This record gives sequence, structure tokens and C-alpha cells, in this order.
Amino acid sequence: MKTRSHSIAGRAALFTTALLWGTSFVILKNTLESVGPLWVLAIRFTMAALMLGLFAGKRLFHLSGRQKRGGVLMGLCLAAAYILQTYGLRYTTPGKNAFLTAVYCVMVPFLAWGIYRRKPKLQHVLGALLCLAGIGFVSLSGGEGGFNKGDALTLSCGLFYALQIIVVEEYGGEGSDALSLSVLQFTVAALVCWAGALPFEPVPTAVPPDAWFSIAYMGLVCTGLCFFLEAWGMKYTPSSTAAVIMTLESVFGTLTSVLFYHEQVTGRLLLGFALIFVSVLMAETGFMLFKKELSQNISF
Repeated sequence: MKTRSHSIAGRAALFTTALLWGTSFVILKNTLESVGPLWVLAIRFTMAALMLGLFAGKRLFHLSGRQKRGGVLMGLCLAAAYILQTYGLRYTTPGKNAFLTAVYCVMVPFLAWGIYRRKPKLQHVLGALLCLAGIGFVSLSGGEGGFNKGDALTLSCGLFYALQIIVVEEYGGEGSDALSLSVLQFTVAALVCWAGALPFEPVPTAVPPDAWFSIAYMGLVCTGLCFFLEAWGMKYTPSSTAAVIMTLESVFGTLTSVLFYHEQVTGRLLLGFALIFVSVLMAETGFMLFKKELSQNISF
């Protein structure tokens, strides 16, 4: 049974995940200058699977058939999302990549409704719309080349991130082994990326040491640690709320890009930040300042 302490800890785990993921965009952008996207992802997921596999040990052999199916689905969604996002990052800025990725927060409640017939609450719908408006102010404001193919690829990855969150909630609820599920999904994602990297991308050579350090950071911290925190946090957090908390990744990603990639801070960017934060508060607190009946489920 969920307790208040579990609920707080779950949200804290998701917040930490968003913070660490936010640091990865600039690091990955720089790494792609010397290593191909599929090679980066294949190594990254392999490192994460091996790291968590050491902790999981024999528990990996005790997953039920249903949990194995869930882990495979999680891995396929994860691989598709990361491939689209990483290729998108080659053609756009880290800040735009971070914010456009956050479109999944809009999709999650509606995908859950379509798949599991769980109607979204009004607070989640309005929070998602505010979040989308914030993304629009930040990401579609011109800048380098306006809206480009990198932005389009990044937007596409949001669908698979949303599906991954839905699958995690379905198969990673209380009583599941979050660690073993994480190992399985990383293994599947790594196999998908190796299957693409070996025949379609040249083997990276003369890779600078800082690139290897960046890949290790992304594999061990941003992937291994963060996705374990996500899986554990999702056990105690509804998917709609989790999705909006994790849009803070885009805020941290853009702040990092402003500091280290020298993206320009504009009034439109700050307005987008404000809308994102309001959407997070709305999803987390509901309509405490409004009439109670507004928090009822929407009727379509």
C-alpha cells in the first residue's frame, strides 16, 4: 500500500532523474562531434545494463513472463525514443532538443486513456496544454535555422518516451523488481542500437578522452542510475504526474545549454520557463486555488 512517504520519495526520485538528464544534452551534443549516434547509444546502454546487472545478480532469472514482456517493450520504446532524439540533436541546439523532447508530457494522459481507458483529469489536461505552450515559446521561436529536421526528429521521439512511461507504469508497479526490469530494458535497447551501429555507422576512431568520459557519465549516471530511479519512482507516482515532473528535464537542459553552449536567453524563453513551472505545479497540486469540482474527470 502506498504511503505518503513513498509518494514523496517517488516524486523526489523523478525530480533527481530530471535534473541529471538535463545535464546530458550539452554533453551529448559535444560527444556527437567524434562518435556516431548509434555507437554512443549502444555503448551507453551496454554500460548501464552491465552496471545494474552486477547489482541484480540472480534476481534477473526470477522475472515472470509478464515482466519479461514488459521489459522488452520498455527497451524497444526506449531505443526508438533515444535514436530519434540523438539524431535530432545533431541538427538542433541542446536547449531546443531538451524542450521539444518534453512533448511527451502532453501525450501520456491521452495515451493512457486510449490504451487503458483511464480518463485524464482536467488538471492534467490543462497542465499539459500549458506545458505545450511553454515548449512552443521556447523551441519554436526561430533561433538557429528556425524549425528544422532536428526539431522534427526530436518531436517524434516524444511519442516513444510517452509509450515508455505508460509501459513502465503497467509492468513496473508495486511488487515488481525495478532493478531487474531496468537491466532487461537496457539490454534490449543496447541490442537494437548495436544492430544499427555495426552495419550502418563507421567504427569510431581517434576518440578523445573527454568523449569517453562523457559516454561513461551518460551510461552509468544518466542511463543506469536515472532509469532505475525512474522505474522506482513510477511505482509510487501516477503516470500523468510523473510525466509533468519530468518535463523539468527540459528546464535543466536549457539552463545547462545557456551556461555551457551559450544559447541566448530571451523574454520568450523566460515565458516558456514560467509556463512549464506552472504546468508542474498544476499537475502536482491540482486546483487548490479554484473550485473543488474542477478536479473531476473530464467528460467527452
